[in-house]
Amino acid sequence: ASAEFRVLNPFGQIPVLIDGETVLADSNGIMVYLVRRYAPESGWLPETPEAAAAVQRWLSIAAGDIAFGPARARAITQWRFDGDLGFAQRVAARLFAFMEQHLADRSFLAADCPTLADLACCDYIAHAPEGGLSLDAYPNVRAWLGRVAAIPGFQPLPDPPPAGA
Repeated sequence: ASAEFRVLNPFGQIPVLIDGETVLADSNGIMVYLVRRYAPESGWLPETPEAAAAVQRWLSIAAGDIAFGPARARAITQWRFDGDLGFAQRVAARLFAFMEQHLADRSFLAADCPTLADLACCDYIAHAPEGGLSLDAYPNVRAWLGRVAAIPGFQPLPDPPPAGA
């Protein structure tokens, strides 16, 4: 990353949001900011302590097990990032088993309606096959991905370009 970009995010990572005088780096922080700033009554970030804690738990899972599991496996497979593919795949398998059980009796991760938790987690799970991870054994996870994709206005992570493109 350029020195100019590192002023915005010293880690040199995307995303970065510039909203007037506010500069934010970190996808989860950006989502929280956008909801609180522009859609505070929307339900994307619930107010009750229990629901807010449930969303936070999934934001932590997104930054932890999802980042080190399916996201890392995808980066290693698709872009030859450094890392232990087997470890990333084992983290992902444990995560998917947990999610499969968690979603057995609920439609969304943290509440009865979609929240930031669902948005923070869905794309890297949906693209897990690009990291050599099948979702075939996880029907509840696949059904949840379908419900998230059906949210009005939802824009999924684009598919990667074909090899050699």
